[in-house]
Amino acid sequence: MARKTIGIDLGGSHVLAAVVDDAGAIVARAERDIADHDFESVIKIVGAAVDEVIASTKDKVETIGIGSPGDIDAATGAVRYSPNFKWHDAPLGASLTERFGCKVVVGNDARCATLGEYTFGTGRGTRDFVLLTLGTGIGGGIVAAGELVRGNLGGAGEIGHHQLRATDGFICGCGKTGCFEAHASGLGLIRHALALVPSFPRSALVSGKPEKLGSKAIRKAAEAGDGHGLAAWARYIDDLATGLANVIAFVNPECIALGGGVASAGAFLLDAVVPRVDALTTMVPRGKTRIVAAALGNDAGAIGAATMARRGGLSVPATV
Repeated sequence: MARKTIGIDLGGSHVLAAVVDDAGAIVARAERDIADHDFESVIKIVGAAVDEVIASTKDKVETIGIGSPGDIDAATGAVRYSPNFKWHDAPLGASLTERFGCKVVVGNDARCATLGEYTFGTGRGTRDFVLLTLGTGIGGGIVAAGELVRGNLGGAGEIGHHQLRATDGFICGCGKTGCFEAHASGLGLIRHALALVPSFPRSALVSGKPEKLGSKAIRKAAEAGDGHGLAAWARYIDDLATGLANVIAFVNPECIALGGGVASAGAFLLDAVVPRVDALTTMVPRGKTRIVAAALGNDAGAIGAATMARRGGLSVPATV
């Protein structure tokens, strides 16, 4: 009988619980929205999603992995701090172990997504790999010599918080000025568009309610040749390329995979950013780092969490 493990991707507004087999395929899934970030409320919602997927499979599920936003204590499964949830020392692993009576492994959600994409997606077959998810923020992780980099206290991989413009950039949610995340996330694209409004006073992008402006609308406007959209997209691409060139200088990966909502632009994004990254690459040979769209999409976190659970932790080298 094939082993089945449950992987949970816990986000600020949504949770996905999935039964994942040894090949990284999702064989059952359940999703729930999260409106209340109170710890006990979140545990109930996660529990309901897990109950649903357990009921949908005839195979015995012995292990659960969960990727959560925030700083994770891998030894205890506690969330030391999560700004998204406003949690401090939340006993996530212990609560789920008590709820389901099985082993529960907890890791950072972005690192879980990296593990999933590395093992079963675009990172397969590489030794040095980076995943970046371009959503509301920028998450991701680094694989070096075939092993996920965790760092001294598990905090390695916070690529979104290196600074591009420390004196004149956008304020990041972390409190610093000019972080990569503040400029090259989906929110960063919106900020670029809003900053350009004075130059495009008749722009259709802000003719309604500017506060409702979304990154997808800006990208679609750019694809359609709209002047405002193209100007915002150009600024965004410059900042994204600068950050990616920095990543290449930091860790020299074989491949960088881009996931998240903005990366759904596909060739429109890659055709613009790859030449710019090559132009900014100096200390390693240009054009030798593949920059591609991630393959697993929004399933990477749950698949990676299950993979983490099966191996007993994020830092265990690949055996599958």
